[in-house]
Amino acid sequence: MTTQLEKAQAMQALHEGPDTFLVPNPWDVGSARVFESFGFKALATTSAGLAYALGKLDGGVTLNEKVAHCRALSEATQIPLTADLENGYAHEPEGGAETIQRIAEAGAVGGSIEDWSGEVRAVLGVTAGAAFFERVPALRRTLLGISFGGVAIVVVVSPPDRTDDGV
Repeated sequence: MTTQLEKAQAMQALHEGPDTFLVPNPWDVGSARVFESFGFKALATTSAGLAYALGKLDGGVTLNEKVAHCRALSEATQIPLTADLENGYAHEPEGGAETIQRIAEAGAVGGSIEDWSGEVRAVLGVTAGAAFFERVPALRRTLLGISFGGVAIVVVVSPPDRTDDGV
């Protein structure tokens, strides 16, 4: 069995390596195992795929459901897993950090937070009008206070194409 630390090291190596890598989006354990058998080096959860598999609309998955999904996929495969964390399931940096803590405890070694509604400004602890990459330090500072048991967690924050305030 591959440990979470080994998975985190593998994910870091993929990000630091010279080659581009593709990360498929499994919606359940079966699809995760199929992707792994095809030779993919990592997996990333899909918010829409999980929601539809649960009979919900995209954006309707709860944090508890996301954590359970991460645990199931991580336990079923030997490759790194990163999680689509929507808006961080939070409205402030501490809540976003708690979300990342929970998915790490479930076996994920990375996550992405998307600014699809403008709510990420609050999760990252900034006010409207701040440049996008100035938002990241508030979450980073919050994450530094959390113990991940020696596992390096990769967090990607996706900038919006354009928010309502032009950022």
